[in-house]
Amino acid sequence: MTVTSHRRAAPPSRPAGRRRRGRRGGRRARRTLMVLLSLLVLVASGATWLYLRLNGNISTFDAGGLSDDRPPAGASKGENVLVIGSDARTDGNVALGGGDKDDIGRSDTTFLLHIYADHQHALAVSIPRDTLVTIPSCKLPDGTWTREQTDTMFNAAYSVGQTAEGNPACTQNTVEHLTGLRVDHTVVVDFKGFARLTEVVGGVKVCLPQDVYENDLDPHRTTPGRLLFKKGEQTVAGQRALDYVRIRHGIGDGSDIGRIKRQQAFVASLLKEVKSRGLTATKLLPLADAATSSLTVDPGLGSADKLISFAMSLKDIDLHNTKFVTLPWRYEGSRVAIVQPDADALFAALRADRTIDGANAGARTRKSPAAAPSPAPSPVSGAGIDVTVYNGTTVTGLAARAAAALTADGFAVIGTATAASQDHTTTLIEYGPGLASQAHTVARAFPGAGIEPVTRSGVSVVLGRSYADSPGAVASPVPAAVPSEVADGARSADDDPCSDLTYG
Repeated sequence: MTVTSHRRAAPPSRPAGRRRRGRRGGRRARRTLMVLLSLLVLVASGATWLYLRLNGNISTFDAGGLSDDRPPAGASKGENVLVIGSDARTDGNVALGGGDKDDIGRSDTTFLLHIYADHQHALAVSIPRDTLVTIPSCKLPDGTWTREQTDTMFNAAYSVGQTAEGNPACTQNTVEHLTGLRVDHTVVVDFKGFARLTEVVGGVKVCLPQDVYENDLDPHRTTPGRLLFKKGEQTVAGQRALDYVRIRHGIGDGSDIGRIKRQQAFVASLLKEVKSRGLTATKLLPLADAATSSLTVDPGLGSADKLISFAMSLKDIDLHNTKFVTLPWRYEGSRVAIVQPDADALFAALRADRTIDGANAGARTRKSPAAAPSPAPSPVSGAGIDVTVYNGTTVTGLAARAAAALTADGFAVIGTATAASQDHTTTLIEYGPGLASQAHTVARAFPGAGIEPVTRSGVSVVLGRSYADSPGAVASPVPAAVPSEVADGARSADDDPCSDLTYG
């Protein structure tokens, strides 16, 4: 009987050298894989650590201090970001800015950044600190609210409550009251955060028209002191960058307006440096780490993912399409007064998403083919009817916009003013004896308005919040562009830092 073996024949033996090389090659591959995996773990854990650190860095202010009487959301297609430079002396800032560490929080620089709906254009409007404005009711640390203050310096809003941290909510309330624009986000940067940011980007290019000495930064010095900056282009970072943007006396005309122009040029140059690094999450993390430890934001930006997501949404804005202007102003003694109607026209242009040159930068939307067109309102003829217009809201410039719309319909607007109270929710047409027919004609221009007889003569329109929230109030008349008096002084973020040294 033959027994058949089912065992496989042994494979031909390989030379010993080949076996050793195979084992060595396998070990090398495993070692390489382990190294790569280790690197990935380190990178991932490092990014996670930094991300968690950012979340721990970010401070938010109390949104309960925001006014209940705000411009309506969505009135502007774009976004509005309020940027406040604080000269607080707390948390190590005293070493950079001098002053008393127990002093109250103050705002040094403020601008409103309008990001157009196309996310390819942006316009920053600087608001001079000495501008005389109305500061609306603001919340105090004890929970009570202040009374409205008129003809008050703008930077006083940040100091309402007299705390070391300042009052960014009050500044936001004031800007919304001034502009009629809803502020979507507010960001406060202190000395330390500003200085660190300039260091992380490797410095910022600036250009000076003259040599600058220590007594230009400190006018109380009796001698010039050290040379701080040489005339011409140079790169500054940290304390030197802070000194550059804070210099006021002894350079240019020594005014805050001149300093604003210099700060606009600096921010433009800073944006160049940031853009040159590339706006990716990897590149933004170190920048965010530098800034967030000295950053206070509204709750809408109160986490790392929200902050970085917002920054990433700005990556397509072109430097040339990023402009800097100053609120239309004139001197009123030692203070600054707002020039009208230029200021209202500027903010109306932003509400309509109109750029410096008048282009419509609103986002394009598709029209539904099934949507029926809205019927056109029947025309109103105001020929022979005199009307006085009162603003019964806190929305700046509302009476002027309504007056323009009435004039376009043929009404004779004989005056505009602020109503005795500014809490009207709906528009009211008031008319004297024998003028009921004219009052009803006026009411046709304000759908939903109430009509009420009064003992005094004439026809009056008291505008309510319903008119402020209506599309017609925002878009009529549609501005062609930012006023030329404002646009002519605009600076682009891609301008050469030495191209215009008149700002000092």
